[in-house]
Amino acid sequence: MSLRVGLVQRAVDADPDRNLAAAEDAVRDAARAGARIVCLPELYRTHYFPQVEDAACMDLAEPADGPTQRHLSKLAAELGVVVIAPIFERRAAGVYHNSALVLDADGSLAGFYRKMHIPDDPGFYEKFYFAPGDLGFHAFDTAVGRVGVLICWDQWFPEAARLLALDGAEILFYPTAIGWGDGESGEERAGQRDAWRTIQRSHAIANGVFVAVSNRAGREGAIHFWGSSFACDPQGRMLDELSVDADEVLVVDCDLSRIESQRRGWPYLRDRRIDAYGELLTRFRR
Repeated sequence: MSLRVGLVQRAVDADPDRNLAAAEDAVRDAARAGARIVCLPELYRTHYFPQVEDAACMDLAEPADGPTQRHLSKLAAELGVVVIAPIFERRAAGVYHNSALVLDADGSLAGFYRKMHIPDDPGFYEKFYFAPGDLGFHAFDTAVGRVGVLICWDQWFPEAARLLALDGAEILFYPTAIGWGDGESGEERAGQRDAWRTIQRSHAIANGVFVAVSNRAGREGAIHFWGSSFACDPQGRMLDELSVDADEVLVVDCDLSRIESQRRGWPYLRDRRIDAYGELLTRFRR
């Protein structure tokens, strides 16, 4: 079975409604190109506010069943496509999450994920805003197959990808907002982006799944988001990749039968020593 996947890469501005309208246009572009599932970038409705710690930015949050879900559910149903839509979720007063909706092709909610790994680095002060996710790592059945969603910082953790693969995910989607800070050398920038590509391609290889990454682009404050949205197959081979700076939509064909053939030849899941991995549940072994 071949599944056409769409990835949206965009720069955003300070107007949530304008960003939502631009996202709708991009989803429509992907659907016109034949995409049956489309992923938007992390926090695409707002500027990347975690560059600073400012409680006023919490006013940007919305409930899980708020305007984003209502608007994009209608769009998904109209176009007959699955939409992965990140949101800044207001769960309760003072409790916020970095989350993603999986809206099925009939507009229903197929799944909901809260970012589990929350960074706290210069320019990425997400712990100030987001509580860690508490829904675990679960794949979701959609009209086009079983998919897993992880968000940005989650992409560096092999355990998260493995658990989604063990739950039957055929494609891992990573909506992302990652970029370079001012003052970093060209060599350092190249190394960071290469490491980012490599770790996600390794998830595809180690688990025999497709990986699809939708990053934001453009400059916001002291961060230059590096775009480079891409998709790779279960052997880690790049199917296609976008540029560093442009607002673009990537549409690629994923032959899902490659999962079976790859896992037969490279049977990592068969050969796992699940009897010997208990110490993975410790913080540090020594």
